[in-house]
Amino acid sequence: MKVLLIGSGGREHALAWKLAQSPLMTEFYAAPGNPGIAEHARLVSLKVEDHEAVAAFCAQKAIDFVVVGPEAPLVAGLADRLRADGLKVFGPSAAAAQLEGSKGFTKDICARYNIPTGAYRRFNNAPKAKAYIREQGAPIVVKADGLAAGKGVTVAMTVEEALAAVDDCFEGAFGAAGAEVVIEAYLDGEEASFFCLCDGSNALPLATAQDHKRVGEGDTGVNTGGMGAYSPAPVMTAEMIERTMKEIIEPTICGMAESGYPFSGVFFAGLMITAKGPELIEYNVRFGDPECQVLMMRLKSDLLPLLLAAAEGTLDKVTAEWSDDPALTVVMASKGYPGSYEKNTPILSLPEAGDGSKVFHAGTSLKDGELVATGGRVLNVTATGRTVGEAQSRAYALLDKVQWENGFCRRDIGWRAIEREKA
Repeated sequence: MKVLLIGSGGREHALAWKLAQSPLMTEFYAAPGNPGIAEHARLVSLKVEDHEAVAAFCAQKAIDFVVVGPEAPLVAGLADRLRADGLKVFGPSAAAAQLEGSKGFTKDICARYNIPTGAYRRFNNAPKAKAYIREQGAPIVVKADGLAAGKGVTVAMTVEEALAAVDDCFEGAFGAAGAEVVIEAYLDGEEASFFCLCDGSNALPLATAQDHKRVGEGDTGVNTGGMGAYSPAPVMTAEMIERTMKEIIEPTICGMAESGYPFSGVFFAGLMITAKGPELIEYNVRFGDPECQVLMMRLKSDLLPLLLAAAEGTLDKVTAEWSDDPALTVVMASKGYPGSYEKNTPILSLPEAGDGSKVFHAGTSLKDGELVATGGRVLNVTATGRTVGEAQSRAYALLDKVQWENGFCRRDIGWRAIEREKA
């Protein structure tokens, strides 16, 4: 099978690493890819925004299957364009990708189909949004409606912080994504991520994870795209997974189909486990980053037929097998992230990864034959272990062998699960 993978981040390196292991794979391309992905696939210098160029490449190489990694091409309709040529594509239509492309759209779906989530209001101007905040008080959550690379959400503990977040949105901090804001009730509990494949009518639960959004240790500081993750999430018990499927995922599948937007791809449900049970914080329509890295480390099954089944409507015919061993990944980011940071800093050396460990490339490139850091989040140092504590020790031992002066990381990834293990 000839496969094209779209994307260039750590998530896509993890997908490429896993897909390349499939005996079904005959030719494997990635656009635009990164130096880590180049170990598994042939890189193609396509502009992903140019849907016609992607379609032409697929026709030229007789591609059988396209896997779209990031959210932006899905929201922009790349999957629709390729399906118009009869290609099999993993990823939702632009209409279904609104689940991530518009937080207001998702909240409206939740309201219509009685999916548990925080109470909310949508606003397209600052004065009304601020009046609502003053009326509700804090803590309260302010979200840019559109795609903001994981940075458009403010969990405001004071009214002043919430008002400032509204100004950020309407004054252009998140570009067009902030033209509308969603203001939500604060949910108290423990966050978790749940992943589930869907083919429009059937669902295949995958696995759970927990990530660390805040830049600082002890989950302090500003939100980022994610500073590390581990899987499985202990808070997601068998009962909680069952409730998530029945109360959140299944009503979403039915609701999207009934609304005329049947969903095909992966549901990444960001959950808050409250005293009442699982409540939806938000949906993403692609694998998480860095959650995908720990999921791929634990997945024992061949990934390619699973993604293909989602694209072909045959998910009821496949199963996924998982390792019981936890996996943990630590993000190495450029100093200054998630604010401004220096680009093209040299990465002098990466350690050799062994069984159950892997360094995934996220924001890297080759410049004059040398590896350099080009992104905010640059490397995902990943390891497995019999416990989260052991996976953490192995990941940091590997990370400490990375020679990159401009990198930093959190040193406490997995702390919640490790505290549970010690209890």
